[in-house]
Amino acid sequence: MKKIWIIVILFITITLFDNGTVLSKSTKRFEFEKTGDAIWNARTTKKIVALTFDDGPDPLYTTQILKLLKKYNAKATFFVIGEHVGEYPEIVQDEAKQGHEIANHTYSHHFSANLSKKHLLHEMEKTEKIIKETTGLSPAFFRPIGGYYNKQIIQASREAGYRVIIWTWNQDSRDWKELRASKIAENILSDTMPGDIILMHDGGGDRSRTVKALEIILPQLKKAGYEMVTVSELLMKTEYDGVPFYQ
Repeated sequence: MKKIWIIVILFITITLFDNGTVLSKSTKRFEFEKTGDAIWNARTTKKIVALTFDDGPDPLYTTQILKLLKKYNAKATFFVIGEHVGEYPEIVQDEAKQGHEIANHTYSHHFSANLSKKHLLHEMEKTEKIIKETTGLSPAFFRPIGGYYNKQIIQASREAGYRVIIWTWNQDSRDWKELRASKIAENILSDTMPGDIILMHDGGGDRSRTVKALEIILPQLKKAGYEMVTVSELLMKTEYDGVPFYQ
């Protein structure tokens, strides 16, 4: 009986917490996956993974990450903050020119579980506008702050024309905790699976350890036979239904 209660407690903990954030109505995950409105990973046996970076662009760390991605012929999706795009437009332009994908991560990165749908839409629209003005491209994906999702966020994203991209739960690098580089790399490499969506950060703090971790992660994934692609490429290469076009 004691073992059963332990399993129940573990299940509740896993479904309520992600990246340190309480997830409202997280049991809806499977409903959102079924409709295709939100994605955590792609089901495939092909050795492909999607690298994603949140909270940039950053004038120091994003440029270093771009150099490493180029070195290892890897592509990534950058979930950018609208305010930062306005401050460093040339970096976002470089991301696009190098074949990476630009996605929406709100304009101000202000989190509140009680944000109205109207405010959410305003944040998305402002960020989309500045991305389009900067790169000429319209983002197809939205990632909510901290991975927090609920029915309102999903509905607002759908209304704005976005598909929500979270990340594979065992592929959170936890670089946001400012771990040592070897531990960040271990968090990714210890359990990488085909179709994973990997979470890292290129902004929002000191990301020097993230850069050092990438120097470990990228060659190891390549050696293991993995292709590192954008979210759009991951979904297209796994024939995921209803993939929005990145234009």
